[in-house]
Amino acid sequence: MTKYSNLGRDSGVYSYEIGSDYIKVQFSTGRIYTYTYLSAGRIHIENMKRIAERGTGLNTYINSNVKFKYAR
Repeated sequence: MTKYSNLGRDSGVYSYEIGSDYIKVQFSTGRIYTYTYLSAGRIHIENMKRIAERGTGLNTYINSNVKFKYAR
């Protein structure tokens, strides 16, 4: 997994892994959630990928848009 840049220094996201149709997000609690096209929708997954690579805003995006839409 890639360590999340956390440019705002206040994110609950620790790291992430990007796949063709999913993103795995590891939170600072150690829990890992997999969000997929099927569980959260293609648009949200693609947005999350861009935000993860940007290094800021991923935790906020998840809480606002896909909080419980993880596959596992």
